[in-house]
Amino acid sequence: MFSSISVDRSIMPAEFAIKNWNNAAVKSTLKLKDNSILIYGNIGIWKTDSTFTTYTDFNNGFAKGIDKKKICSLFESSDGSLFAGTFFGLYKYNFSENKWNYIKLPTHERRISDIIEKDNKILILTRSHLIESNMALTSFIVNELPPPEGYDNKISLFKTLWTIHSGEIYGVAGKIFVDLMGLVLIFLTITGIIIFINKKRLIKRARARKEVLTIVNNNKWNLKWHNKIGWITTFFLIITTLTGIFLRPPLLIPIADVKVGKIPGTELASSNAWFDKLRRIIYDEEKDRFIIATLEGIYYSDDNFSSELKTFEIQPPASIMGVNEFHKIASNTYMVGSFEGLFTWNPKSGEIIDYIKKEAYKKPETRGAPIGEYLITAYSNDYMHGEVAFCYNKGAISLSKEKAFPLPPQNILDYAKISLWNVALEVHTGRIYQFFLGIFYIFVVPISGFAILFILISGFTLWWKLHRN
Repeated sequence: MFSSISVDRSIMPAEFAIKNWNNAAVKSTLKLKDNSILIYGNIGIWKTDSTFTTYTDFNNGFAKGIDKKKICSLFESSDGSLFAGTFFGLYKYNFSENKWNYIKLPTHERRISDIIEKDNKILILTRSHLIESNMALTSFIVNELPPPEGYDNKISLFKTLWTIHSGEIYGVAGKIFVDLMGLVLIFLTITGIIIFINKKRLIKRARARKEVLTIVNNNKWNLKWHNKIGWITTFFLIITTLTGIFLRPPLLIPIADVKVGKIPGTELASSNAWFDKLRRIIYDEEKDRFIIATLEGIYYSDDNFSSELKTFEIQPPASIMGVNEFHKIASNTYMVGSFEGLFTWNPKSGEIIDYIKKEAYKKPETRGAPIGEYLITAYSNDYMHGEVAFCYNKGAISLSKEKAFPLPPQNILDYAKISLWNVALEVHTGRIYQFFLGIFYIFVVPISGFAILFILISGFTLWWKLHRN
């Protein structure tokens, strides 16, 4: 509903400005057959060259609003066709019209995770399925990938709490219900404040022997509906609040690796073992196998998905939110980037190298925050002066140290707004308070969450004792 509305970053705290390609401005780059380069991410798509100094808008055809231009994946096929996977679906570029055309897929999911080509077919990875199509995108086959070996039909506790908190556990109806609970919480807050103020006003006016009937009647209406709506919705508000406080550090840390059974009768109870878990896909020609990066780890299939997916015994570090960068760089060696950092990974030898620090990776002895020092959103080796990693906080990091990656030009800064939905999310998660709280902003969610729980429980207790009969 609000995805077309964008907000200028200049009115946001400084942390939300695009300064050095930070804030997931870049998801990757794609070098085309004509040697031009497309840089893409939360800024949309821009055409440039290996100097990365001048940029041409390449977003014609996408719908209004910066959210509609958030690009997850770009791919150029062997016949020169150009495909874009976005948050809102799949697009193919029409070179004669110089615009992107929307391609309707035969699934209810619209968010595209990755796109590759194999045997003159386009493979489109959504978050739950692998869709196979001809090069013209005129026919589609939706494939549900086989489960991994030893699959126990369990799901992460984090994902369970996430879907309960958002309402997605019951699909669209569940999301609308949670929206309704948000409106209820606003109503209870306003009426609660009015009741509190009216109590003070009544005491003051009674002492002064002034008329109080208007305030009394107003208070009766507010108290009646505050209590009635409050006791009916308290349970649902407690569940929504309780699940929310575990979705952000520090309370996220103890549940990050916990798995639980799927809740029957919900969206989570899907027979698809990879429901909302798929993030990246590679076809390794040397090994003749597919490699899939998921929220549960990295798996492979060497029989074209005819049997259960196999897991790699040694896994590279990966964020709980999934892998952002995943590609092959040499025989038996892959590059893996996520909010845990940027690593090279050799599953055969088990060697994992921190690619930014240029040292062997050592797994922490104790579990800390589920993020690393470098929150990697992208990697590129298309810059003429060497490799570049893109960090969510720090922005572009030149790995060759030869020459710093150029700063984004003004036309991109003017274009790269933030969606209204994203602004709401930053407030909701407490990140917007980082500019004056610093690292302590992470306590906003648990503190406010426990405060809401206290108010809900104490309010219900008062109603039960004083107004039940």
